[in-house]
Amino acid sequence: MTDRQPSSRGTRSVPPQRERDIFCNRTLNLRAIRAIGYDMDYTLVHYRIEEWERRAYAYLRQKLDALGWPVDGLEFDPQLVVRGLILDLEAGNILKVNRFGYVKRAYHGTHEMPFDDHRALYSRQLVDLHEKRYVFLNTLFSLSEACMYAQLVDRLDGGDVPGVVGYADLYRAVRTSIDEAHMEGQLKAEIMADPDRFVDRDPDIPLTLLDQRHAGKKLMVITNSEWEYTRAMLSYAFDPFLPEGVGWRDLFDLVIVSARKPSFFAERSPVFEIATDDGLVRPSPMGIKKDGVYLGGNARAVEDYLGVSGDEILYVGDHMYTDVHVSKSVLRWRTALIVRELDADVAAEMAFAERQRKLTRLMRRKAHMELQHARTRLQIQQRRGKYGPQPKDSVKALERRLDHLWKQLQAMDEEIAPLARAATGLSNQRWGLLMRAGNDKSHLARQIERYADVYTARVSNFLYHTPFMYFRAPRGSLPHDPEIELTP
Repeated sequence: MTDRQPSSRGTRSVPPQRERDIFCNRTLNLRAIRAIGYDMDYTLVHYRIEEWERRAYAYLRQKLDALGWPVDGLEFDPQLVVRGLILDLEAGNILKVNRFGYVKRAYHGTHEMPFDDHRALYSRQLVDLHEKRYVFLNTLFSLSEACMYAQLVDRLDGGDVPGVVGYADLYRAVRTSIDEAHMEGQLKAEIMADPDRFVDRDPDIPLTLLDQRHAGKKLMVITNSEWEYTRAMLSYAFDPFLPEGVGWRDLFDLVIVSARKPSFFAERSPVFEIATDDGLVRPSPMGIKKDGVYLGGNARAVEDYLGVSGDEILYVGDHMYTDVHVSKSVLRWRTALIVRELDADVAAEMAFAERQRKLTRLMRRKAHMELQHARTRLQIQQRRGKYGPQPKDSVKALERRLDHLWKQLQAMDEEIAPLARAATGLSNQRWGLLMRAGNDKSHLARQIERYADVYTARVSNFLYHTPFMYFRAPRGSLPHDPEIELTP
């Protein structure tokens, strides 16, 4: 394959690896989709997460240092936080929450909370994101600021952060500083100057888009990034893998930059045409009237121009709220969420599969043994109370059996414990899998379930499935469903 040829990986008849699959929450018929919109950052363009966030963290630290904050010696820790966690700004805690709002794991600053402290604070409290005390880390861009926040909680507790009243005040200062760092554009300038360092190019994405375009789909980029940065990143990511004479602009009917999502989906902001490659802007008072590059605007103008609306449009992005939640709730567009971490999470689950099967077998045996233990306790109670059906065995015989069952349960717990610990630490030792909170779904998984019709690790995973795929959601599981063993 030369530099100017699209990749052919993913077009074979062999099913893709599990981590390259597309997972369906609601049935989605791609044949009925007439237009597909894409976010850019972490969607069409994949960054090297640790490299990007380490530099963002460095700029944040520089900002805070200029304010006189004690940030000497602090370094970015890529394992400290993950997407989908929740900051409790009243208590200075980082939480892993299940789909019902129960806190399953908690850290205060960088330290795991003792069980008794965790229970005292959260056993009677459900996390509700409508409360201002909570901040949901719903994008990979949150990792550097959350890491800094956790580390500064430790220093605030030690009395080393001047002029800060409480953990919420601390977060506001961190958030303001990271926003200023991004607004100044130094990080993006650094990325444009050395994209090899920051961008993980996927040669299959251009072919995916060519397939969709030749299948009759209208394609769009809708990004909050500026035109200069968008042009540089998409040219770097796509042009080397396109046929001779084809550039990244030939893939898209519309390119909308500085879109101001989520307002883009809900408000009627004016649209401007970018008339030249160097970014000359001119008003477009009549809205979008031709294919091209635009600044600002709104989703209704896009629908009017393309002659499509609602469930005829699929929007693909990585931000749980800005990309997926709002476009689904306001416009009823179909949605696909890019969850970059799925690559690692699914691979970790697959590697753990044999031990997971063993753990499942042990838990079933334990549940059966616990039932026998509970029934034996009840028989002793009925024998002593002289009511109900009377067992044949004496109380002493039943007590011996109860003791034997208890010792068996303790031995089984010793066998289960290391497997259970390993299962909860898959992919990240502190927080485990992105979409799990213990045995339950995480809060992030619940959000994805509600607002993303499909989700996958990368845009190029659509390549195997073709633009004509009919994605069918699996039958929803219920606790009372019979257990049916399927051969892998």
